[in-house]
Amino acid sequence: MAVKLTTLCDNLSGNINFAAGWGLSILVECGKEVVLWDTGPPGIAAENAVRNGISPGRITCAAVSHGHVDHTGGLHDFLRLIRKEIDVYLHPGAFEEKYVQRPDSGARMNYIGMPHRREALEDLGAVFLERKEPVWISDDIVLTGEVPMKNDFESIDDNLFVKHGDEFTPDRFADDQALVVKTEKGLVVVLGCAHRGMVNTMDHARELTGVDKIRAVVGGTHLVRADQHRIEETISSLEKSGIGQIGVSHCTGMPAAMAFAAHFGDRFFFNFAGKVTEF
Repeated sequence: MAVKLTTLCDNLSGNINFAAGWGLSILVECGKEVVLWDTGPPGIAAENAVRNGISPGRITCAAVSHGHVDHTGGLHDFLRLIRKEIDVYLHPGAFEEKYVQRPDSGARMNYIGMPHRREALEDLGAVFLERKEPVWISDDIVLTGEVPMKNDFESIDDNLFVKHGDEFTPDRFADDQALVVKTEKGLVVVLGCAHRGMVNTMDHARELTGVDKIRAVVGGTHLVRADQHRIEETISSLEKSGIGQIGVSHCTGMPAAMAFAAHFGDRFFFNFAGKVTEF
């Protein structure tokens, strides 16, 4: 089965008609399914779609990688344009109150969770389907559900938290998931931020589908704070996997992206806003 990815929002833009913004949104087309994978921050992805003749009414369902504003903030915009009920797949943990403690903010916690109330989104047509386990959207498209952390070099950033009552605890990102498409030439793994590790996520995708070959991995990899050791171990693991192509940006960070580009050569590409890729 062929798959077409249209990046509606990313930190970078490679098309004059696509605005950039910190976040990610990718339209995934496979067979009869048109899946809205993440929605970016408010006010960007939906406008990019309309400006470039991509009708939100074509979307058959939506899926959320995790509950941060830069991946969920645009859902309200899309629902206003779709104007009908639509299934939205996500982990129940995506609704948690999520915060970041930035180096320049001292002890202050900054809210970075979903910016719109659940009830407001449901009033606009969102039908939330909360699942911890994998979900097959079609015979060829699956959401990974919770990603096991098995290797010894991928870890979760220590400045991300969830709030329960008055208490802040480290966010373990049980809600972090990826979207995987089975093609004749292997798996296409579409990441959100891969907070639980892009290699862990790819390994889980293989186990889940029974397909060993990774045709491509696209999206955010959350290597923006990674040290050299983790970047090198990631590259080594990707190379051993025989990966076909790797298209990243968003939360990857320039040091990791440049290391990918140097190692993988023409197998690497920046997955900027406006990028259309077919596998």
